[in-house]
Amino acid sequence: MNDMSSPRPRRNDDGLGPTSDIGARLRALFGAVQDEPIPDRLLDLLEKLDQAESKSSSAKGE
Repeated sequence: MNDMSSPRPRRNDDGLGPTSDIGARLRALFGAVQDEPIPDRLLDLLEKLDQAESKSSSAKGE
């Protein structure tokens, strides 16, 4: 898992200065969020929406 407190060391030749540190911290933060599992409630909601969409499209086809 990524750790926000230890961003990648900045290269001296990147030319971005402090922006490079900000980018490294943002990558660490969003990387940690990306690794989190999708909540069951959201998965259930997506399943219900898929079912409703299927019913709607089959009703229009009749």
